[in-house]
Amino acid sequence: MTATPATGRKPRTRTSSGPLVIRRGRRRPGRGSGRGSGRGSGQGSGQGSGRRVRRSATLTALTSVMLVYALLPLVWLLVNATKTQEGLFASFGLWFADDFALFRNIAATFTYDGGIFTRWLLNTLLYVVAGAGGATVLATVAGYGLAKFDFPGKRAVFAVVIGAVAVPGTALAVPTFLMFSGLGLTNTPWAIIIPSLVSPFGLYLMWTFAADAVPDEILESARVDGAREFQAFLRIGLPLLAPGIVTVLLFTVVATWNNYFLPLIMLKDPDWYPLTLGLKNWNAQASTIGGEAIFNLVITGSLLTIVPLIAAFLLLQRYWQSGLAAGSVKE
Repeated sequence: MTATPATGRKPRTRTSSGPLVIRRGRRRPGRGSGRGSGRGSGQGSGQGSGRRVRRSATLTALTSVMLVYALLPLVWLLVNATKTQEGLFASFGLWFADDFALFRNIAATFTYDGGIFTRWLLNTLLYVVAGAGGATVLATVAGYGLAKFDFPGKRAVFAVVIGAVAVPGTALAVPTFLMFSGLGLTNTPWAIIIPSLVSPFGLYLMWTFAADAVPDEILESARVDGAREFQAFLRIGLPLLAPGIVTVLLFTVVATWNNYFLPLIMLKDPDWYPLTLGLKNWNAQASTIGGEAIFNLVITGSLLTIVPLIAAFLLLQRYWQSGLAAGSVKE
């Protein structure tokens, strides 16, 4: 015989051919109920307090005001893009008119003045692909090199980059115009593309991001395995830098897409205008002698202008990932 512990329960027995069977014995009065009530009350109160969310009426009100401030212009733009020229002045600005003319306005926008809107759209895409794309590539390569390699004068480069970030682009517009005028590049696409290649903020962002996102130990392991620096950058650095690259790309795309002042002083030929400058000229027709007021086309064109930006954010947001290198290095 074997001794059984004095717990008030019979031991677990296993049959020769069946699974483990647990036979319950008598419970001591008050023991189970005490545990159950204690655990139930403790867990219930703990979970209830943990799930309880503290709400602030002031913060909710401020967030609501900011949400309305951000969405109200978009709602106004969408609503008024459905109106005719006469309906813009005969109806309330934040509600639809009796005549729904969105598709007619879109068709008229692309066919007005010989389809110049399509040319402006293609020009903007050219400036974005060449300018913003090139700025992202340069910022990625330069930021990675500055973060992972030491060389004389690195602190001076850092000071120059910080200083360039602090200088607004409008302050450099006139000197840039004088320089490109001397080179004979004004009124050409190069006058927009070349300045767009320089993004001090994108360089600084990639510099700081690469310093933390790409561990030095991983690069050292790749070098030990025989990988060259360019191979390590392509196979290891680029995948880890993907969130930063997407962020810089979105910043440069938005800046180039909405660029207005630089094309204003660089371009005279309407065939090279971007969307921003072209829509401004359409809007100014109403104030010229003999000009035609086409406010409905200006509003519809503005709506079509922001659609690619919204699509870019929605398509690229899935690349915003963090912690790709988490756990790869043993401390």
